Parts: sequence; structure tokens; C-alpha cells
Amino acid sequence: MSARLADIAAAAGVSKATVSRVINGTRGVASETRASVLAALDDLGYERPARLRPRAKNLVGIITPELDNPIFPAMAQVIGQALTRLGCTPVLAAQSPGGSTEDELTEMLVDRGVSGMIFLSGLHADTTADPARYGRLHEQDVPFVLVNGFSPAISAPFVSCDDRSAMELAVTHLAALGHTRIGLALGPARFVPVQRKLEGFVRAAQRRLGQSADESARLVRHTLFTLEGGQAAAAELLDEGCTAVVCASDMMALGAVRCARQRGLAVPEDVSVTGFDDSPLIAFTDPPLTTIRQPVRTIGQVAVEALMEELTGTPAPHTEFVIMPELVVRGSTAAAPRR
Repeated sequence: MSARLADIAAAAGVSKATVSRVINGTRGVASETRASVLAALDDLGYERPARLRPRAKNLVGIITPELDNPIFPAMAQVIGQALTRLGCTPVLAAQSPGGSTEDELTEMLVDRGVSGMIFLSGLHADTTADPARYGRLHEQDVPFVLVNGFSPAISAPFVSCDDRSAMELAVTHLAALGHTRIGLALGPARFVPVQRKLEGFVRAAQRRLGQSADESARLVRHTLFTLEGGQAAAAELLDEGCTAVVCASDMMALGAVRCARQRGLAVPEDVSVTGFDDSPLIAFTDPPLTTIRQPVRTIGQVAVEALMEELTGTPAPHTEFVIMPELVVRGSTAAAPRR
């Protein structure tokens, strides 16, 4: 290895230490010096380390936290279609329980030379995660866009659904139907979208129901973004006398409907339930689910446009694009029951 470093250093006109820094991806090497070392590597027939190989033109990685929740494959499909129309090739990488982590999938895609990446509800949305992982992508000259979540410590374009307004829409709808005890089923509190939904819910309860922050906070339950999580949260909220349950995902809402039926309650006659996402096929559940529709197509299009600007050397603003959701009223909400 020392002999090879000496050869490369001589060909590039730099020291062996400089060659070592370039090969190891160490910061602090001038771009011209780095280019000279890479040219020497190529001229001498040495294979570049994966991180130093030229990026595959128009190959874009998409990382999702899972595929079980139908909203993620729906969003990945929209993004993939938008990329394909622009002549890019999307590469989907999904996490799964016991499988590869976001960091491992990122490393795999970078090693395969993607020219850019889009993260859906990734670790950028987790307030306990280290944002330095995204700084390493900057060091590797891999532009990226982050969807649904925000961190001021990460310099990149963000695209999000307006979670606060989503809760305003749900609470306003249920309050208009006469519900005064409205519960909220959320995911883990460490996630930015969850924190924003909580803020929106408390604010809406103050405006529409005259409740204090403490009163509305007592009707909030944090659980998992799953059918079982929604079922468990709904059980506690029904015990608190709630006649309506706002859920942070459609899957959780289906769990809340199951919980109500197991107690002999009818939806929506005895309990109203709203979801969030408007996942594919959710209009065909029994009853059809009232939900807050994430503007998936708009979010996907904005994310792709922002990434294209990054790739073409005209970076999009490193800020957050916030897209307004839409209330879709179906059969799972009705007037509050008379006691």
C-alpha cells in the first residue's frame, strides 16, 4: 500500500499523506489537489474506492421507513414516476424490521453511485437522531431532499405536509358535528410530524372547544403507527369518555374502529373516527374512512423538482416547503351521540 501511495503521490505531485486523505475522504483537501490525485489513480490503473467513483448519471435513490403502511409505496410511486418522466432511474430502498437501517441503505446507494437521494419520513424527522449523518452526504457530494420532517441542523430542501393545519381541519369538522370530547391517537413523541400534530390539535381544541392546553393534552395518547397501536390508544380514549378519535394515520384509525366494535359501539353512530394520509383503498373500508388527505402528488413533485435543482447546480432554497392537506369526509364521522 505504501508503494502504491508513493506512486500516486509522485504522479500527482503531492505528498503520500495528501493521497491518503483523498482516498479516505478526509476533509481539508483542495478540489484541484483532489482532482489531481483522482486523475493519477485512474492513469496508473488503480481502482477508486467506491466513494470516489463517478456518480451514476440520473440514478436517484429513494429510501422509505417501511412498505407496510400504504402511504409510503404510494409516495414512492409518485416520486418514481416524476423522476422517470425527467429521464432519471429511481432506485427504491425500504427498511424492514430486522433488516437494513437507513444508514446502511444510504451507504449502499452511495456505493452504487446514485447522483441524488430522497428520504421519506427518515431519521431527519427523529429529534433524537444525530443529523451529522446527512452532513456526510454533503461531504460525498450527494445532494438530497428530505420529506416529512425538519431539522434546522441539516442544510437541505425539506418538503412536508402541514401537520398543524391537518389537526385544525379534523377538530373543526368534529366540533361542527357536536363532539366536545375529542381524543388524539399519535405516534412516538420524538418525531417532528407528531409534535406538530400535537401542537395543531391543542391549538384547535382551544379555538373550537374552548379547552385549555392541559384539558386537551389529557385526551392525547402516544402509541405506534400501526393498527394495533390505534386500537390500544382508542381503548384508553374511549375510557376517557371520548365520542370522537382523531388518528395520526389511516392504519391507526382502522385500529380505532376495531376497538369501538369490540366494545359493541357503532362507527359513526356512537364513535366518530378520522384518519390521516388518505391511503389507497381507504375509501373502501367499512365504513369508508373520513381522513386528512396528504397531498402526496404535490409533495412528490416538489421533492423531485428540488432535487433536480440541486443536481443541475442551481440549489433549491435550503428551507421547508409546507403543503396544505385536505379534509375528505366519508362515512366514519357523524353527529355526536346524545347521552
